[in-house]
Amino acid sequence: MNAILEARDVSFSYPGSEHEALRGLNMHLPTGKKTAICGHNGSGKSTLFLQAVGIHKPERGAVLWNDSPIAYRPKDLKALRQHIGLVFQDPEHQLILTTPYEDISYGLRNAGMQEDDIRKRTLSMLETLNLTPLADTPIHHLSLGQKKRVALAGVMALEPELLLLDEPTAYLDRISEQKLIEALDRIHANGVTVVMATHDMNLAYAWADWMLVMDRGQCVLEGTPAEVFERKDQLLTLGLELPLLLEVWQSLPQYLQNGDAPPRSLQEFKQLMHQLQPSVSASAGHAR
Repeated sequence: MNAILEARDVSFSYPGSEHEALRGLNMHLPTGKKTAICGHNGSGKSTLFLQAVGIHKPERGAVLWNDSPIAYRPKDLKALRQHIGLVFQDPEHQLILTTPYEDISYGLRNAGMQEDDIRKRTLSMLETLNLTPLADTPIHHLSLGQKKRVALAGVMALEPELLLLDEPTAYLDRISEQKLIEALDRIHANGVTVVMATHDMNLAYAWADWMLVMDRGQCVLEGTPAEVFERKDQLLTLGLELPLLLEVWQSLPQYLQNGDAPPRSLQEFKQLMHQLQPSVSASAGHAR
């Protein structure tokens, strides 16, 4: 499996801290996948993202972008950040101008694009993320979900190959979360590798192609969601929960599971239950 980004024995401590935020971290992000990085606060997820875009530099080890170690000269970092986009957990840390249109176009203008191209790309990103009606709305009038989509649009306007999102659904209501996930799926369908750090195991289970589990600055589990959640005892030891849908599925009698793979969405669960109705009715009749 090709890695678009890799950490090799990366260690890092924040100034003034006695604890390592990353402790000999080894991990890779597979190219073209939707990857969820899970773990409690303080496990190193956000620090990994800051290493990925060169905001912090490893004290030991190396971060590799497309098989080459990151270079930390200013011109190299500027080029890197046009390939890797990072969306912070709090959009207020990322939104600096007064309207969505102005904020999205700001990064393009800094990249030296012509005004006609800036306008075309900004309008395209507003449409992609369903923000066109809000283009000239003052940002302080937007909801949290809308602000998160504006921050995402500003990053995606630069057309990165790798998109990193730090707790993108934190504090969102269900409808806002669904709109954001739909936007991420459209972005992924256009060939972008998408990675989110999240502590929401239900979201990771339903959304991801690949998962990493971090604990105390190390990657302790990786694999497909099915492979990771097979390690139930290890996850519980780490203080992480199984997805609710998976727990419900595993609580069903074996004859109802019928050897099927566990559903990863409520819709899949309903479909499986519908298919099983005849056998459930037959079993009930036999019991009578």
